[in-house]
Amino acid sequence: MGPNGILILHKPRGMTSHDCVMKIRRLFQTKKVGHTGTLDPDVNGVLPICIGKATKVVEYMSGYSKQYEGEVTIGYSTTTEDKSGETVEAKKVEAQWTKDMITETIAEFQGEIIQVPPMYSAVKVNGKRLYEYARKNQEVERPSRNVTIHSIELLSDLTYTNDTMSFRFRVHCSKGTYIRTLAVDIGKKLGYPAHMSDLVRTSSGPYHLSESFTFEELELRKESDTLLETLIPFDTAVHFLPKVVIDEETEMQVKNGSVLPSEKGLEENRFTVYNKKGECLAVYMHHPTKKGVIKPEKMFWTGE
Repeated sequence: MGPNGILILHKPRGMTSHDCVMKIRRLFQTKKVGHTGTLDPDVNGVLPICIGKATKVVEYMSGYSKQYEGEVTIGYSTTTEDKSGETVEAKKVEAQWTKDMITETIAEFQGEIIQVPPMYSAVKVNGKRLYEYARKNQEVERPSRNVTIHSIELLSDLTYTNDTMSFRFRVHCSKGTYIRTLAVDIGKKLGYPAHMSDLVRTSSGPYHLSESFTFEELELRKESDTLLETLIPFDTAVHFLPKVVIDEETEMQVKNGSVLPSEKGLEENRFTVYNKKGECLAVYMHHPTKKGVIKPEKMFWTGE
């Protein structure tokens, strides 16, 4: 049996999420590897990677909220909204803000906000990704989206240079939030062009940077034959769902993927099903058309 579990990778800068998947396939010697949402090449930090049977839970991880720590630089904007792009607009910073003023400004972004994704992003418009249009210098109307900033806070003093001002911040946000765009919008609120000059993803759902492994650490683990110990159980990805523990008789039915009568107390639409040994067998859901019946949405038990 091949490797199974979730790897909390500390993605390095300079690599795409796809690059990371290819490297992990080689490290773990398995083709069954999937990531749980892209992280820009310029950004480092938490990138959960699903290996083997764990690839079945990828869809449940796409909605995770994320936490980041980053830096906004006020004074010039770029094509990519981060420091890798070419300068689009520059305006010498002459304002003298205080930490209190910046704290008040960024607090205005807390809650539900509307964002227009950057041109250099993977959002699809008419079947093509926005970055494909951007590379050909083609303008296209970008769809706005509602995202949620759960919290945002100032982490540093304000650093003034001759022309710019920078500060560090921490943000907890919903899926689909572009921190680059948030940096640009903070600048607009202050009356200046701006960009995101640094970013680290510190958590994705239940997975944190402190638990992550770098590629260097993984290489050392491979040499010492402890690579598989870096994997955590796949069902940690669905711990946010209500949990039902079943008896041996029902276990056999679940393993066969049976449709079952719904019990009282199962008001939740979706829940995990465990046997008495603590094995996660499946995610069940209320039947969409038959009342009082539950059906498997995702089977994890494979008989291996």
